[in-house]
Amino acid sequence: MFLFFGIVAVTGSYFVQRKALPWQAFALSVPVGLLITAILVVNNVRDIDTDRRAGKRTLAVRMGRERTRVLFAVMVAAAFVTSWVPWVAGSLSPWLFLTAAAAPLALGVVQTMRTRTDGPR
Repeated sequence: MFLFFGIVAVTGSYFVQRKALPWQAFALSVPVGLLITAILVVNNVRDIDTDRRAGKRTLAVRMGRERTRVLFAVMVAAAFVTSWVPWVAGSLSPWLFLTAAAAPLALGVVQTMRTRTDGPR
């Protein structure tokens, strides 16, 4: 999922529009892939009990609920940090730091993920 919904989708879209593939397109595809994969991790955490009963061996079932929650938090944090890499490397605008404005929202989602197990929440 990370590969196809992150790197392939973002760099593919960039290439179709610009007919070039600079390293910045790859770098900015990482946070997108991390966030999309984090959404799938949330779904897997919600389904751990039913997947275990059904004999499914998802990553969340193998890791357990607590470690999968930590994985989710790391993926969300890494998405923010990796979105700033091109700026740190001196290639893109400081406007990339505007993503930090979403951090309070992300913290709320991570907190909900760490404390809830029911699907609707």
